[in-house]
Amino acid sequence: MHLLYPDLQADYDREIQAPCTDSLTGLLNHGFFLELLERELKRFRGKGIPFSLVMVDIDEFGRYNRQRGTVTGDRALKEVAEVILESIRDTDLATRYLGDVFVILLSNTNTQQAEVVAERLKAAIAERFRRELTVCIGCASSKDAQDREGLMRKTKEALLVAKTRGRDSLYITDAERRPVDEACERVRVLVVEDHPRGAKLLEAMLSPLNCDVIKAADGEAVLRAVARSDVDLVLLDLMMPHIDGLEVCRRLKEDDTTRKIPVIMITAFDDIESKVRAIDAGADDFITKPPNKAELTARVKSLIRTKRLNDSLVSTESVLFSLANAVEAKDRYTDGHVKRVSRLAVDLGRIMDLPARDIEALRVGGILHDIGKIGVPDSVLNKPGPLDPYEWDMLKTHPDVGYRVAEPLKTILKGALDVIRYHHEKLDGSGYPNGIKGEEIPIVARVMAVVDIYDALTTDRAYREAIEREKALSMIVQDADGGGLDKTIVSNLVTLVSGTKDESEREAGRTA
Repeated sequence: MHLLYPDLQADYDREIQAPCTDSLTGLLNHGFFLELLERELKRFRGKGIPFSLVMVDIDEFGRYNRQRGTVTGDRALKEVAEVILESIRDTDLATRYLGDVFVILLSNTNTQQAEVVAERLKAAIAERFRRELTVCIGCASSKDAQDREGLMRKTKEALLVAKTRGRDSLYITDAERRPVDEACERVRVLVVEDHPRGAKLLEAMLSPLNCDVIKAADGEAVLRAVARSDVDLVLLDLMMPHIDGLEVCRRLKEDDTTRKIPVIMITAFDDIESKVRAIDAGADDFITKPPNKAELTARVKSLIRTKRLNDSLVSTESVLFSLANAVEAKDRYTDGHVKRVSRLAVDLGRIMDLPARDIEALRVGGILHDIGKIGVPDSVLNKPGPLDPYEWDMLKTHPDVGYRVAEPLKTILKGALDVIRYHHEKLDGSGYPNGIKGEEIPIVARVMAVVDIYDALTTDRAYREAIEREKALSMIVQDADGGGLDKTIVSNLVTLVSGTKDESEREAGRTA
């Protein structure tokens, strides 16, 4: 790549009397890269040709080196360099900047385009090393600074933010992206510190950010402040009078109205036990006293961005749920069906000890599973008698229609998409829309199939009245014995429903 600049290479060789490439990786070395960076900045200032700077840091490489040995570590560095070269163009420049840190100059590239390259590079490295090695990446634009040192500083700050987010993370800094400290919208940070001097110190550290600081001196004041005002982040002292920080954090995270507020726990104790306790209480991050200003502001900005993203996702989910309710309103016989199915599916998933991601898929999928009926005419949904073959084929399209409606939001919905698409499939292949069998059907869809049938049988429909609970369970058991439904799931449903019935009867007896 350096052959694109033969005159600069010759000057460098004469003045430095050293090769312009790194002996291990073959990439440009630190000094020569900085000379090229200065030249690119002059081109940008003179001709307006933008470029982006990408800094790549191998996650926990020191530990990898100690465990595998320096020979394997050097081989890994060479492979990372190879992946970098495979992921960029001939006109781009890459250097081994320092140790396990690499820097890439992407010519004539804005940060939106650079993000695509960075994501591809991050994925390629993780795949090459089967996720034993991953990287964090920070990216800045030539528009972010006026000189070389400023641009390198911006890129390093972006990398720091990425690293605070954890392994395999990416952060892009760009004025066009309106970072937290430059955004018009102000944020509210609740600083919880029982020592006035400590509170003032934290407030001063937060001053560069565009935020309003609210102060509280004890746990009860925290809960009152959160209840009466919108708070975007809480800096929470671990040791406080009355209610300690751990209990306050626990209460915030257990309350649906406050659980999405990021909490950074601040403490003088820098030990594993304190960190574990903070994490168990639900803290999103952990900083020891006295906090480093750059680290504190980077973590605050990172968590604020995450909260804004989560708020956006919640809003998107709410729109989908509203659409699902509108679809349900088309069918006057299914009022309350999606909420009942969602609750029952979650309860069933819990007694089956399904993982949390599956429980969430059942909750969301239960509400959205019939969203595809938006494409089915009301006359078909509310027909009092049997459907003719044409009408039946029309009804059977709703899982696919629902999947297409929800599929653009797959990063949000995840397993709920399986519920939407496959909840009418049967183990013996007699279901629809795809006729898949057995283990091909995701577990969450198998649970939803059982719950959906149970609720349909036990509620009034246009074509028949509700069936008694015992008879409905008997029919479902018979379907499972015939190979249509999952026997284990059906058995758990019988246990769950029977237990609910027994409890309601005992409650009725106590009331009488």
